[in-house]
This record gives sequence, structure tokens and C-alpha cells, in this order.
Amino acid sequence: MSEADYTSKVVDACQICGNGDLKSILSVGFLPPVNALRNIGERLSEEPSYPAELFFCDECKLMQLGLVVNPKILFPVQYPYTSSTTKVLRENFKELYSESSRLIDIARDDLVVDIGSNDGNLLSNFKDYHQVLGITPEEIGKLAVARGIPTVFDYFHKGTVEYVKSNHGKAKIVTATNVFAHIDDVNHVTDLITDLLDDKGVFISESHYLYKLVQTLQYDTIYHEHLRYYSLESLINLFERHDLEVFHAKDIPSHGGSIRVYAARKGDYQVNDSVKLVLEREKAFLTPEKFEDFRKDVVLSKINLYNLIKGVKTHGMRIYGIGAPSRASTLINYVGLDEGIIDSVMEVPGSHKIGKYVPGTKIPIYEEAKLYQDQPEYAILFSWHIADELAPKLREKGYKGNFIVPLPEPRII
Repeated sequence: MSEADYTSKVVDACQICGNGDLKSILSVGFLPPVNALRNIGERLSEEPSYPAELFFCDECKLMQLGLVVNPKILFPVQYPYTSSTTKVLRENFKELYSESSRLIDIARDDLVVDIGSNDGNLLSNFKDYHQVLGITPEEIGKLAVARGIPTVFDYFHKGTVEYVKSNHGKAKIVTATNVFAHIDDVNHVTDLITDLLDDKGVFISESHYLYKLVQTLQYDTIYHEHLRYYSLESLINLFERHDLEVFHAKDIPSHGGSIRVYAARKGDYQVNDSVKLVLEREKAFLTPEKFEDFRKDVVLSKINLYNLIKGVKTHGMRIYGIGAPSRASTLINYVGLDEGIIDSVMEVPGSHKIGKYVPGTKIPIYEEAKLYQDQPEYAILFSWHIADELAPKLREKGYKGNFIVPLPEPRII
């Protein structure tokens, strides 16, 4: 089935191993695509939404979404996300370059390919020392080209791989950060990545980490771009099917808790102790009982956030949102917040989301300066996972009100 042939399709078997006995873990209802943003003032009309339910495979330990939405709906060419605007990601990619340089012998002529390269944030760390190439279907890739990073404007598929091999050769490193869980048919994608790697080539992935999702109640990271939520065990099970071996793994702070994994052909690299340590931690924590607690705690968190907001709105006070990341759309739509509860959302200058509505609502998104001009009584931090970093900065810029941290336990700071 081609991308043009479907709007969405049900996942009725595990995306890694094909097991048809998937267990429902959590539903956060029907959600609009997180990047379907309408212009402020535009008359609202029909807007699609799709079920967002997590299923777990006991065979290969993969947590996965129960529906695949056509990527052309989820990742339009006008995709508004730019990774360089996020300090945590800029610092993370600098650290990735430093770490990979220690673990892998990369020569100046070696090629580094980034799948889903966006504005070139990751490759900017490699480009002065190695050959680089980005792959992205989005117009935002023009920013990468302007930074001197060659970019292929296309989705990642067999034709793209053949083009890269014919015109640039095979890659010593292939990276896929916050995108390896986004592409349908993960076994086919892994085959393509393996084909693109040269001798002793290494695939580095970064993905939302199932351990952190459950541990810190990150239900707001459940949206249709994320088809899979990996544990290290599930990635090992996936890579073994393609004769790849994980030789290093580590937690990283990006997106509220992700996992970085290095994989190569079996025997090419010595397996680090990090792999064993992460696996042992996962097996002790990610149990059926923990998943049941997770489901209950998500519901309680939603109710507790409503109770907190009720106290604020009963007294006629205003609440502005801080940040419009994709996760904010899930939280807002799942909890049932609207423009009567959240007056508006603030974004940093230059954000492509300014002048739009939050998906599924009429909550307008404005430039951050409005926060300091209007001084609402409360500001809810949708990037709550960096609240300790974000709140002091907003204070320094002049905000005098209170902050609401919505997760994992709603609180006021």
C-alpha cells in the first residue's frame, strides 16, 4: 500500500515480530494531528482526529500505537517544528558528536547521514569534520542547506537510499533522532538503514524511552507521529532480526527522557556494560503491574489537573500556556482544555506556530512578549519536563505570576 492509498490503518499485529495478541495499555481518546494548526481568525471547519491507544507486545516488549496515520498528513512540507530552537536538543547533539567520536573511528571522508534532518541541527556538529547529508521531506530543510548542509528533500525509502549510495556512497554513521519511532514498517526501514551502512558502519537512534514515559507519567508524548515507544529490550529484539547488535545505550534528557542506542553488524564493536545495566533496570520496572498503575495514574493526573485549574478559574483568573510543543496538543485535547480555560499560548520569537490555533481548539498562539505585557495570574508550563530550567528564565524576563506544572503530579510553583 502506498502513502497515497490510505488515511489511517489499524495496527492488528506487533510492528516488530507480527504477534497478533497485543494488550491494550492506555487510551488518550481521539486526537487531531499535532501539527495541523489553523490560522488565528480562520473560521473553524471539519478537522480530522484519530484514536490514540497504546498496545504492548509480550513477545518482543514493544509498546506501540494502535493506528498508523498517513505520514503526509502528519508531516506536511510546511512542518512547523525546528529542532535548533530548543537548547536541550542543541546541547544533546553536541554531546552526541563528542560521544560518537570516542566510540567510532570516523575519518574526514566518512559520510554521516541524518534521517529526518530537519534544520540541520544535528549535522551542524559533524559538517566541519566529516562529509554530511540530511534527508527530510520538509521545507524546513532549506535552513540546513543555508547552513552548508547538503540535503535530500524526500521521505526515507528505498529510492532515497539508492540515490544516496549512487551519489554519495555508503555511510559510516546513520542517525535517526526522534524519528526512528515515526516511520511505518520498521523492519523494512531497518533493512534500508543496514543497506546504507558501510563496513563497520553504525546506526545511532534516539527515541522517546518507554521507561521514562511510564516512570514520569508522560502520557502527553502519545500522539500519532510516535508509532512506537521503545525499551532497550524491544530495540535489541528488532535489531537481532537484522543481524545488528546493540553495543552501547544510555539515557538522554531530550524530550523529557529518551534513549540513545548504538547498533552495528554483529561482532564489529565490543558490547559495553551500559547495555546490561539498562536491560536489568528495565526488566525490574516494566512489569504488567506497573502498566496497570500507569493507566490508573494517568486518569488521576487528569482529574487532579482539573481540580487545580477549577480553583484558579473560579476566582476569574487568567491562565496562559507556555510553549506549544507537540506534547501540549495531546495534553490539551485529552484533558479537555479550551480557550475558556487556557486564554492563549506563548511561543518564542521566530516560532512557526505563532499566529495559529492549538490543534483541535481555538486557543491562539502568540509571541512570548505578550506574557510580560499582560501578566496573567497563572502560566501553565506545557514543557513541564524542563520546568526547573524554564520557570527561572521567565522570571528573569519579567513574569510575576504563578506557574502550573501539569505533570506528573499537577502543582503550582
